[in-house]
Amino acid sequence: MDNLEQWLLLLIPIAVLQVGLMLLALVDLLRRERTKGPKWAWALAILFVNFIGPVLYLLFGREE
Repeated sequence: MDNLEQWLLLLIPIAVLQVGLMLLALVDLLRRERTKGPKWAWALAILFVNFIGPVLYLLFGREE
């Protein structure tokens, strides 16, 4: 049982970071009028490409 607690202590912050990044990217995507590429494709990348999708959108998908 002690081993499970150690894994949970490691995984919980990673999961919180993943969900936070996903929400930040999705909110930003919904608020922007223009993006580099279709919005639906960015939404799929944000939702289904874990951790890398939101980061890619935040770095390359937004049109300033």
